[in-house]
Amino acid sequence: MNAVRRGLGNGVVQAFLVVIGLVWLTPLAGLFLSSLRSAEDTAKGGWWTVFTSPGQLSFDNYSALLGNAGISQAFWNTVLISVPATVLVVVIAALAGYAFAWLDFPGREAIFLVVVALLVVPVQIGLLPVAKLFGQLGLFGTIPGVVLFHVAYGLPFAVFLLRNYFAEMPKEMLEAARMDGGSEWRIFTRLVLPVGRPAIASLAIFQFLWVWNDMLVALLFADSASQPLTVELQSQIRQFGSNIDVLAPGAFVSLVVPVVVFFAFQRHFVQGVMAGSVK
Repeated sequence: MNAVRRGLGNGVVQAFLVVIGLVWLTPLAGLFLSSLRSAEDTAKGGWWTVFTSPGQLSFDNYSALLGNAGISQAFWNTVLISVPATVLVVVIAALAGYAFAWLDFPGREAIFLVVVALLVVPVQIGLLPVAKLFGQLGLFGTIPGVVLFHVAYGLPFAVFLLRNYFAEMPKEMLEAARMDGGSEWRIFTRLVLPVGRPAIASLAIFQFLWVWNDMLVALLFADSASQPLTVELQSQIRQFGSNIDVLAPGAFVSLVVPVVVFFAFQRHFVQGVMAGSVK
């Protein structure tokens, strides 16, 4: 009897999770189907009409998207911003996290407190001062300027996260590696990084999603030649509100890339969350 109850309970939970998943995926499916419809079909009815009239679907909109110079350039700008901003944050935070966790140097605790204090500083406070500084340095309106801003504001959380994760590693493991003659760099690359892979993967996902979906920083720091996809889509919506045959596939591409990245690193992300909960 207990087994039957447990089976029914598991079935209810699974059914509930399936429903939640379908609800979560409905906007993505609706956007994808809208991106396959012409502007005339979109004006006549909602995306769900494709189930009764599948002849509406075609990939002509994606051909038009590839021919749209503004959106194509904005897509590659987004890649050129998101990838370096993610890689730099992960690399610098991993090095700093290991140093704060296991290396003794003057002012270590005080410097780490400063890093933690930077977590409470809103992004909006630094927009205008940093924009003025970048203008003096010739970085305002460029892709490197946008990347540097994301790196600067992503590092406090990244260092805090990885330092706490690395600090939970067994001290005996690192001491044994040092007794075997391992240098700090070798211990970091051969021991700490493999063990900390779940936390590093989780950090990479969060940082990439934040930078890819950002529009506030890009609106201020990127000019027309370096603006990412979020700003370009917003601009085209403002200028060509009826240009749905280009906007829908552009919005779907902007949305599906983070989804693909998340599912690609999902296993490591779950490991990082579970490890944090156990510790």
